[in-house]
Amino acid sequence: MKPGTLRVVSYNIHKGVQGVGPLRRLEIHNLSHSMAKMDADLLCLQEVRKTHQGEARHFPHWPDQPQADFLAPEGYHTVYRTNAFTRQGEHGNALLSRWPVVLHQHEDMSDHRLEQRGLLHAELDVAGRSVHVLVLHLGLIRSSRTRQLRQLLRFLEREVPRSAPVVVAGDFNDLPDWVARQLAPAGLEAPRALRCATFPARLPLVQLDHVFARGLQPLGVRVPKGLAWSRMSDHLPLITEWGLPPAPPC
Repeated sequence: MKPGTLRVVSYNIHKGVQGVGPLRRLEIHNLSHSMAKMDADLLCLQEVRKTHQGEARHFPHWPDQPQADFLAPEGYHTVYRTNAFTRQGEHGNALLSRWPVVLHQHEDMSDHRLEQRGLLHAELDVAGRSVHVLVLHLGLIRSSRTRQLRQLLRFLEREVPRSAPVVVAGDFNDLPDWVARQLAPAGLEAPRALRCATFPARLPLVQLDHVFARGLQPLGVRVPKGLAWSRMSDHLPLITEWGLPPAPPC
């Protein structure tokens, strides 16, 4: 990466498995190779499994490590927090960071009993700068998403100093213009692009995955294409570039 820039990726990895029933296939190893190739400073991941007894029995090469640790490129710092507990395991959000993690916390964002959602917050030391990162996965119902984004704004006001750069990344399950309007009161913006469809991966029609920031300069955004990417998850990754503010004086 160029000095003074930050590459941030948001990616819903669909728990590392694609397909249904007996035809489902394990993609976590392909995802691991792809994470390293993206050369990201921050990998903000959703639908990351910590454990799943059924899949571990079904797939002979199911990793022994939790998926966040397995996916982290060498030398990266890993933070994982669970959103949902199921009969055979749990899954949630993860942050894989090239930069040291100063602190991290989790906040429950579940809006009703049928969807367990959460927010992962970490403060990083990025070349001497304090940068806050929030990773989230919003609900499937727009009224839920509206309430969850209001909760996000309250969290930012309470937990993140207005002077500190902050990144908000995740699967918002909604379109760019609507999400941007909800986040405007917090001064968050996204890199501009004519088309960055991320879903569904095999025939991308809409952008449901977003990266917003405050205190950073938006430089660019892209979505990788190709058969390999379309097979690894039902989403494509969103890759964004940001300019960092000047380093604080010594």
